[in-house]
Amino acid sequence: MSALIAERLTLSRMHPPTLHAIPSAVAANVARIRKETDARIMAVVKADGYGHGAVTVAQAAVAAGATWLGITDAADAAPLRAAGIDVPILAWLNPAGVDAAQAAALRVDIAVGSVEELCQLIADADAPVRVHLHMDTGMSRGGCPLEDWAELLRVARAGRGRIEVVGVMGHLPRADEGSPRANAPAVLRMRQARDAVLRAGFGPLAVHLAATSGALNDPSTHFDMVRVGAGLVGIDPSESTVLMGASRLTASVVHSRLVPAGTPIGYDGTHVTTGETYLCVVGVGYADGIPRELAQGAAVEIGGARHPVVGRVSMDQIIVDTGDTAYPRGTTVTVFGPDGGAVPTVQDWARWAGSIPHTIVTHIGPRVRRSVA
Repeated sequence: MSALIAERLTLSRMHPPTLHAIPSAVAANVARIRKETDARIMAVVKADGYGHGAVTVAQAAVAAGATWLGITDAADAAPLRAAGIDVPILAWLNPAGVDAAQAAALRVDIAVGSVEELCQLIADADAPVRVHLHMDTGMSRGGCPLEDWAELLRVARAGRGRIEVVGVMGHLPRADEGSPRANAPAVLRMRQARDAVLRAGFGPLAVHLAATSGALNDPSTHFDMVRVGAGLVGIDPSESTVLMGASRLTASVVHSRLVPAGTPIGYDGTHVTTGETYLCVVGVGYADGIPRELAQGAAVEIGGARHPVVGRVSMDQIIVDTGDTAYPRGTTVTVFGPDGGAVPTVQDWARWAGSIPHTIVTHIGPRVRRSVA
């Protein structure tokens, strides 16, 4: 081996783009929310735990005091049960419909928001399925409208033996405002729904309406249980409470060079250097979840300093202007994380993308390796 090659090999080796989940942060966020409510906490681990790994997030949340889990579809319970998680689980979106046998086998409660859904579930159930009746509390997105609630209850009574009504749920349409006044109409509708279910002879019931923002800001929304999803991974949609980011996205410098003033950067040359500068190519792009359209100011951390992303985001790469500092191939780049200082947060990336933090963490692609910190 030549001396030149040996010298080059002393540089840092590459590591693949990696999303590092931080269970201790999930636990801290659950503890923070427990300070705001006496209600039970349902840890919602939809979208693979908001991109952080459903099992990882669920285990950390349950260990910290969450007593329920929330998921999208009954099938999502299989890896949770296989991991030994034994708390009650609720599925309330069920985009492919409900496999009643699977729900019963995995011990998954099912939320039902229409007469048609409930009739189908009753017809399909060979073993009793636990049901949460879902009231439309003002979003017109899902749930049973008030005018159909009495019919839903009549069908539920007729289906006893195949279903067991154990809960009532709704959503806060304006929860992110963090305002009890904004939430009041949904709270009233939830009370009406609960009272009607109790008068129909069902109970005891788990009544739940609030998600993260309601749990943090409005005790009137708490009822018996609050559903915390984004808050588990450090996102408060109301931006009223600072929670701990629960992941760190890192990648490597794959190429570095010094370029002169007037150098166009990336596709279409949307950025042109104004002086001599070093550029680093980083091995993540929009196929990995980096938003393609970014506002000026988007940046990453390299070597303890924040450096701007320049030019268009490519499918597999971004380009970073590091000024008068050269970073060798293999240098670690932190795209976002909870560290503070030079490290951007997911909230920073949401602002640069004109989006919300939820999309940043849930859009991290399958090419990005997952690890637990």
